Amino acid sequence: MVDVTGHAQRAFRWRTRVYWEDTDAGGVVYHAGYLRFLERARSEWMRAAAIGQDALRQSHGIVFVVRELSIAYDKPARLDDELDSTVRVERLRAASIDFAQVITRVGDCATLARATVRVACIDAGSFAPCRIPQDIAALIEGNNFK
Repeated sequence: MVDVTGHAQRAFRWRTRVYWEDTDAGGVVYHAGYLRFLERARSEWMRAAAIGQDALRQSHGIVFVVRELSIAYDKPARLDDELDSTVRVERLRAASIDFAQVITRVGDCATLARATVRVACIDAGSFAPCRIPQDIAALIEGNNFK
């Protein structure tokens, strides 16, 4: 996403560590485990933008749900690795947001996984798609994380 000055938006970065519970018997993160890291990074991105998910449900009656996801696995994450998960808005649509996300290992900066994720805005009661409220869209457009 490009901000009003024409500069590319910087990615939000969330750091975590790989714990025993994240790995298989060999100490390697199972492929589905990366989805948790991606989800947590998006949740923290929302919190940093002052739009926590429960607050959205309470104040606007909406929630965001994953609609589409594509992921490429480049290298394995292992027990005790420290990871950075980035979140960058690629496109804000009327009822959805496209994100680009990357998980890298702290230390050697190796790219472990790359994902594109589309989240849809839905009514929390009916689960029907709905437009992203204008004030929430403005918060999303106005964030340029460092």
